[in-house]
Amino acid sequence: MAQWQEVQLLEKAYLEKVHELYSEDHLPMEVRQYLAPWLEDQDWSRAAEPHSAEAHMLFHTLLALLDDQYSRFGTRTEDFVLKHNLRKSKLNLQAKYQECPEQLANVIANLLREEKAILNRGLAAQQAAAQPTSSAPMETDRQQKIERRLVETRAAVQELDREVRHLEELQDTFDFRYKMHRMVANGAPASPELARQTEQLQAMLNNLDRSRKSLWQDVLARAQELLGRCETLRDFLLEELAEWKERQRRACLGAACDTSLSHLQTWFTAAAEVLFQLWHILRALGDQHAKLTYLHDPLETQRPLLESRLQEHLSCLLRSAFVVEIQPIMPFPNQRPLVLKTGSKFSVRARLLVKLQDRSHRLEAKIILDQHPPDVKGFRKFNILTSTSKTLVQDDPQMEGLVCDFRHISLKDQRAGASGKGSKGASEGLPAVTEELHLITFTLDYKYQDLVLELQTSTLPVVIISSNSQFSSAWASVLWFNMLSPDPKNQLFFSAPPAASWAQLAQVLSWQFSVATKRGLDEDQLHMLAEKLFGLEATPASTLTWARFAKPFASSLLQDNPPVFSFWTWLDGILSLIQEHLAQLWKDGHIMGFVSRKRERQLLKRKQMGTFLLRFSESSRDGGITCSWVEPGEKGQPKVRSVEPYTKVELKSLELPDIIHDYQLVAAENIPENPLKFLYPSTPRDEAFGKYYTERREVDLLEQKKYLNQRLIRVSSRQPSEPWLPEGMVEASPAAAGPGPDPLEVLELGTDQLELGASGLEVLEALEQELDLMRFDSAGSNMLRGGDPYLPLPDDVPPPVLPGNTLFLGANDFPPLQVDSKDFQ
Repeated sequence: MAQWQEVQLLEKAYLEKVHELYSEDHLPMEVRQYLAPWLEDQDWSRAAEPHSAEAHMLFHTLLALLDDQYSRFGTRTEDFVLKHNLRKSKLNLQAKYQECPEQLANVIANLLREEKAILNRGLAAQQAAAQPTSSAPMETDRQQKIERRLVETRAAVQELDREVRHLEELQDTFDFRYKMHRMVANGAPASPELARQTEQLQAMLNNLDRSRKSLWQDVLARAQELLGRCETLRDFLLEELAEWKERQRRACLGAACDTSLSHLQTWFTAAAEVLFQLWHILRALGDQHAKLTYLHDPLETQRPLLESRLQEHLSCLLRSAFVVEIQPIMPFPNQRPLVLKTGSKFSVRARLLVKLQDRSHRLEAKIILDQHPPDVKGFRKFNILTSTSKTLVQDDPQMEGLVCDFRHISLKDQRAGASGKGSKGASEGLPAVTEELHLITFTLDYKYQDLVLELQTSTLPVVIISSNSQFSSAWASVLWFNMLSPDPKNQLFFSAPPAASWAQLAQVLSWQFSVATKRGLDEDQLHMLAEKLFGLEATPASTLTWARFAKPFASSLLQDNPPVFSFWTWLDGILSLIQEHLAQLWKDGHIMGFVSRKRERQLLKRKQMGTFLLRFSESSRDGGITCSWVEPGEKGQPKVRSVEPYTKVELKSLELPDIIHDYQLVAAENIPENPLKFLYPSTPRDEAFGKYYTERREVDLLEQKKYLNQRLIRVSSRQPSEPWLPEGMVEASPAAAGPGPDPLEVLELGTDQLELGASGLEVLEALEQELDLMRFDSAGSNMLRGGDPYLPLPDDVPPPVLPGNTLFLGANDFPPLQVDSKDFQ
């Protein structure tokens, strides 16, 4: 069904809006009616471009179609009026748009968009009526005041308008009767009837003069009062807009905030309508003053002052109503806006909250990068490679707003061969690339009725990089600026960045995890991070400098051996590790994550043997996760053991749940066992991780062998009483280990050389072929090294060299080993 046909089926309230849409003499409704299918099939937006040849073609086609429709009418009486109206419409269109058909194309494009918006609202209302209404969110006290003030100002300005119209009618009536009287009296002899008419006109004039003097004074006083109410309303709206901008700023950092503009757009448009209606009233008073005035006329002195004050209100409201709805963002990664890369596409959107538009005037926004750049040595300049102008359109029928959507924009550094590396700038005393802030500005020439204004709005500062390796540092700058800067346009913020309190930083860090992993940081995790940054004396008021947050030399995660990377680099590496390999485990709460070693031991030693937890490594730059568990130590005392952290390199080949499931050590009586039995606090391992295990095929032997070839079984001869070194501790010297032969630490079996069901002799032959993979440790340590215990050594790492005095001399020197086919399933 054509759009025009659907429109005619709407309810009465929406049909009234359609009649209002076509009430102005831009495009007669009969033309819309007779040419409905053809009008809807044309691309009027493209034809509206300046000097468009398509506009001329469509204009002449439209006139030809009107002639064709005119010829179809017959000679019946009822067709006479239709032919007259259609002929009049054609002549009016021809006279108005003959020299500028682009204006007609722009008018039709806007009418069709607004018509579509009315249709969508009407259909949505019909659907909503058929469904139960949901509870609306609670309004704040200020929002309730805005609603009440809008109702009051609408009623006041409408009442004022009625009184001024009544005065205009009295004035027009007098003008008409006076002109008729002059026509009759001109050249006619004096008569009693003429004298009586003259007396009536004089009485009418006296009455009009009294009404005008009293009414004008009253109208001016009420207009003054109405402007005062509008000023209060404007202040409420600006406060509400400031809160929305702050919510948008927080949302850019990852906070869950409502950034919808629907309420603000409704309020701004309603306030603008009231002010423009008052503008009409003052203009009408000016017209009456031009027709007739008298000594000490208040209109002569007070009306210009009111108009000037009203124009200030309108200017302030309209300039505030031009906002950046969507901050600059690249398609990927799409959760971190305000970081742009040269040569990569990004998008940004501005919106005019006042949806009042002169349909004969195109609203075109222009985009400028660094309109007023700071006077700083080495500040980079960029060229925008795509179009820098865009026409405002109504793209969202529910919002009905005017937006300009810039998509697929890219930037290029003006410096020839610029590398854009931050380290180079820092070494030359120039600002680092990731601390250089740039502003994108929108400009718009707004015209409505007789009011012409230049509107401007700017994005939040963006950081422009040239390499993906700079992305993390650039995002740190975005976080720090939007967390602390009171001025959203301060491009020199990083010349002296302020410190952040832990209360501020903790909230922002938790947002990063919420956005990236769908689970924020709890109080215990934040407390551990605070202790790492500030020590045991950490409080919400503790402050952290920008250098300690983002500079490599400032980190203090490990007091004994500080890493050569910053706190933020470490934390962002963990975020990346979770996103790529641990997302569901983190979201489901199976990873404790941030816990100190001291706290780790306190937690595990109170639990049953085999209880383990997962925490993030404190020494891995790109993120690492380690496993710690409790087991019996010397004299039955519980001891906590750990493995070296798994990083992205290992987790790409084997998922963490499978590592936990397959982990085995040789304990008492040389029987392999998995020491990981209960996930802290007491959840059985398979109950916690069972749904994450990789499905294994047992029926296809070839597939099973292929699976086994991808992993090595690592077995340890560790006895329950032997020591186990936690992560980061130094091994004991060989002399401290005591006399005796070096124990076998790790035995790696290449499964491609073992056949299921092989005899013991075949097994020993296979073991002899694998001697180059055997590893001995004179200290007796059973620490698993090299990352994932199930992965083979890299090709570029030579096999360990066996000491000459540790060869097997007898059967008793080799631990008994029984191989069964079930061990390889």
